[in-house]
Amino acid sequence: MNTLAIDIGGTKLAAALINAEHQIFQRTEVSTPADAAPLALEHALSQLLEAYQGQAQRVAIASTGIIDNGILTALNPDNLGGLNRFPLQATVEKLTGLPCIVLNDAQAAAWAEYCHLSAQFKHLTFITVSTGVGGGIVVDGELLSGPLAGHIGHTLADPQGPACGCGRVGCVEAIASGRAIATAASHELEGKNAREIFAHAQAGHPQAQQLVARSAQAICQLIANLKALLDTDCVVLGGSVGLAQGYRQQVEQQLARLPAAFQVPIYAAHYQHDAGLMGAALWSENQSA
Repeated sequence: MNTLAIDIGGTKLAAALINAEHQIFQRTEVSTPADAAPLALEHALSQLLEAYQGQAQRVAIASTGIIDNGILTALNPDNLGGLNRFPLQATVEKLTGLPCIVLNDAQAAAWAEYCHLSAQFKHLTFITVSTGVGGGIVVDGELLSGPLAGHIGHTLADPQGPACGCGRVGCVEAIASGRAIATAASHELEGKNAREIFAHAQAGHPQAQQLVARSAQAICQLIANLKALLDTDCVVLGGSVGLAQGYRQQVEQQLARLPAAFQVPIYAAHYQHDAGLMGAALWSENQSA
């Protein structure tokens, strides 16, 4: 049986077929519509999915934001634009004519990474650092899949920090995310995106290095808090920032300075940027088993 897996992010839409042996093939990717309106997303999904007609028996979606009864919303609407309250499951079922399950993208990625590491760990936390900061939590082999479960980017990092789109002040997401890194840039870095700032940091630019280190420090403290709260066995980092060259090592170095009780092994996502796709497919299997 083939699963049509879809990953909906703040900057990209990806789709692929995943077969019974969990091999990914016929992967395609397009940019998330700049016009973040329901009709624009529906049109982009229609074009993306057209090539897969008749090739799958079910659909599994990993999406940014809060998923509640198949409807997409967000704690931070800035990450979704005008897509708040978008009927994602119903829209994709209409476009494909197939049964569909939907879960948060970080929850999906957490499930994929847990399946990969389940022989070693029973408690795992996945952290994605990308356009925003999100997470997925597996406790004793069970994925926490409630609408708000894993929205760890909206825990407090700095009470004097910048305002977050969720309405709070000083959230991890407002400091560590790719959008936050770009927003905090000034002088010659102003207007550059996170990818460009990382390149400047690699080249030794002091401000760029400080912005990256500030992000890594926020993630380090988040991991320490998660260890204290969940006694998680390991943390897996993903997302465009989380997988950027040298970033995990910075988080590890800062975590190593904390007391041993708060330290935890950190892994790069095994499935890299396809963790959401694979996790959604694996979760759909789990739900139909």
